[in-house]
Amino acid sequence: MMFVQPVVLRDRGLRLEPLAPEHEDGLRAAAADGELWTLRITSVPEPAQTRQYIDDALRMRAEGHRFAFAVVDEASGRVLGSTSYHDILPAVKRVEIGYTWYARSVQRTHVNTTCKLLMMGHAFDTLGCHVVGWRTDNFNFASQQAIERLGAKKDGVIRGHALRRDGTIRDTVMYSMRAGEWPEARAQLLYLRARHD
Repeated sequence: MMFVQPVVLRDRGLRLEPLAPEHEDGLRAAAADGELWTLRITSVPEPAQTRQYIDDALRMRAEGHRFAFAVVDEASGRVLGSTSYHDILPAVKRVEIGYTWYARSVQRTHVNTTCKLLMMGHAFDTLGCHVVGWRTDNFNFASQQAIERLGAKKDGVIRGHALRRDGTIRDTVMYSMRAGEWPEARAQLLYLRARHD
């Protein structure tokens, strides 16, 4: 049995549902909102590669390495982006949260905080994870700030770790949160989100 089972997570008008082929058009439109695929430090698919992006995510799900979600606005049904559990390690009860991106029009709204609360809550409270991790490009400063706002601790930098979409080699900044840190992080995130209501 897979460690991460299919599930739909809901809060604040958002629905995280297992990524599927029927999300292709919505995902393509979300990526086009801001031409996000032009950013060299993200994993956003180019419009013509949206189906391949979904197929790759489904293959990785079958292999037990990644579980991708479509982020959907419940009222309109609009796909806002995608996020995933990845580098899933059942033996040590660890997952990472990543492959996360949203249409530019919903960036700097409650969307990211709500999605992270849902995914962290599911990882710690339902899956019983001991650790949740994040990783990002050393030049993706916005992502690093967002991860740090979650309450994650910087573990370090893996130098020369991965290829960017333009073929250059990136350093990867690693973060994590332990289960014992989750209650305080959740309280802080709920407080910060309420301030923006």
